[in-house]
Amino acid sequence: MQRWAHHLFQVAAQLAGLSLLCTLIMVLFSITGRLWPSISITGADAYAGYFTAGTAFLALAPTLKRGEHIRVTLLFSHLQPKAQHAMDVLCHLLALLMACALAVFSVRLVLQSHSFMDISTGLDATPLWIPQMGMALGCILFALAFLTDLIRLLQGETLHNASGELARTE
Repeated sequence: MQRWAHHLFQVAAQLAGLSLLCTLIMVLFSITGRLWPSISITGADAYAGYFTAGTAFLALAPTLKRGEHIRVTLLFSHLQPKAQHAMDVLCHLLALLMACALAVFSVRLVLQSHSFMDISTGLDATPLWIPQMGMALGCILFALAFLTDLIRLLQGETLHNASGELARTE
């Protein structure tokens, strides 16, 4: 399961990168449309926003798996190894529950937007379930990332490097 999930997280990272590139393209179209109105794309600003949100949500799981999320370790670093492990398991369990709730409500939002035929208020009239899919997929993968980390913790593995550094600070 770990290998399969790792592949999914890599695909999510690539989709987040593609979404970021699409954000850039939409912003450039928006700027170009202001300079030369004949090249204008209706709703380019809205699409840039949709792609930006997609980028943020699709990047959640790969960022977690790389250890790039911020962790506050003030209390954690003063605990004994067994207590650290227990605290890590508890924190991952709580994070998994919250990520699952976020995923459920995100999927529900997509389904409701689709069933109500909800569209954006701009001139582009985009069906909102389409850009909301990136958020839902990102939330599902985020929950899966916490689940795989929790499984590793319960198997006795540690999720941080030997130096104890839990976040990179380049």
